[in-house]
Amino acid sequence: MGQKIRGIYPEKDGTWQVDKWYLGTRLRQRGFPTAGEAESWLIARLGELRAVHLHGMRPERTFDQAAAHYVTTHQDKKSLPTEIILLDSIMPFIGQLTLPQVHDGALAPYVAARKAEGRKNKTINLALGVVRRIINLAATSWRDEDGKTWLEQAPKITMLPLVGHQREPRPISWGQQRTLMPLLPDHLARMSLFTLNTGVRDDVVCSLRWEWEIRVPELGCSVFDVPRQHVKGGRRSRIIVCNSVAQSIIETVRGQHPEWVFVYRRERVKHTDQAPAMPYRRIQTMNNTAWQNARKAAGLGDLHVHDLRHTVGMRLREAGVAESTVAEVLWHSTKTMTQHYSMAQIVELHAALEKIKADSGKWNKTLATLRQEQEERRLLEVVNG
Repeated sequence: MGQKIRGIYPEKDGTWQVDKWYLGTRLRQRGFPTAGEAESWLIARLGELRAVHLHGMRPERTFDQAAAHYVTTHQDKKSLPTEIILLDSIMPFIGQLTLPQVHDGALAPYVAARKAEGRKNKTINLALGVVRRIINLAATSWRDEDGKTWLEQAPKITMLPLVGHQREPRPISWGQQRTLMPLLPDHLARMSLFTLNTGVRDDVVCSLRWEWEIRVPELGCSVFDVPRQHVKGGRRSRIIVCNSVAQSIIETVRGQHPEWVFVYRRERVKHTDQAPAMPYRRIQTMNNTAWQNARKAAGLGDLHVHDLRHTVGMRLREAGVAESTVAEVLWHSTKTMTQHYSMAQIVELHAALEKIKADSGKWNKTLATLRQEQEERRLLEVVNG
C-alpha cells in the first residue's frame, strides 16, 4: 500500500506510527497494526484541528490527556500519589473517552467492577471524586490558546450514597483502653497512647520528626510544629500540643533516632548483652498485623486506629471543653482559626488535653458503643443457652 499522507512511518516491530506537525500541533501516536489504521487516525485528527482553526471549535481531548495535565499541574499536592493510584484503577474504563463522554453512564462499569471486588461506596467515591475534580477543572479553569475552556460544560458525576455503607465512629472506653494497651507491642502502645492524648492522625504520628519540636518551658512540655504538607488538606501548618502523658512518651523515645520520633527495632531475646542486630527504623503504619491481632485479642472487633481520634473528641466534650478548642485539637477547619498560634492558645490547648490524661470516672457512651454492647450481650445469651 502506498503512503497517502506524509507523517506515517513503519516501526521495526511491524507496527506503524504517526508523527506529523500541523498548524503548530504535533500529532503523534504509535502502535497501529496497519498503515491503514494509522492513516484513519491521522485523518480524523487533522479534521479536528482544521475545525478548530477555521471555526473556533474546541479540540476533543481524552480523559487520559486531562488526567495527565492534572497530575503535571498538581505536583505539590500531598494527596497526589493516592490520586494517581485511583486514576490508574479507573483509566481502563474511561481513559480513551473524550471529556464530554465521561458521565455517570460511562462510569457505571467501573462502579460495578469495584463493587464486585467488595469495595465500599466510600472507597469508590474517592476515585469518582478525582474524576469529578478533573472534569470540573476542564470546564472552568483550563483554557487553550484561544481562551476557550477545555470543556464547554461539565457532565454530572454523582457520588454513591454513604448512608448504610459508612462505618460509624467507634470511640473506646477507658476500660477498653486498659484492655488493649498491654496487648500491643511497646512501640505501638506508645504511639497509640500518644494519639489518645493529642488527637493527632496516625499518619502524622508515623511521620513525626524531632526537627518539628519546640520546647515550651512555661508549661514544661513540647509542641510540634507540623508543616502543612503533612497536614490533611495542606492549607496551613498545625501544632501538636503534648499534655503530661504525651510528653512522658516523648521523653522515653528521645535519643533513639536522630530524625524520627517513633521508631522500631527487633530487640534480642538471646545474647541481650550484645548490640541489637538491627538499627531503629521508621514505622510506616500503625494499622499493621500487631494492631489487628491486639484488637482481636481485646475483643474490639474492627477497631480502627482512627477511632482513637474519635475517642479524644468524645473525651474532650465529656470534660466540657468548648467545641472551638476541640476543633483546634483535632485540626478541624473552622472560620475562627488563626494563621499563627499565640502562647494563650497553646496554654488553652494544653489545659484541655490535661483534662483527658486519666479516667475521670465520668460515664459517656456513643450510640455505636451501646449497640455493640447490646450485640455482645445477645451473643453471650445465645452461647450460655
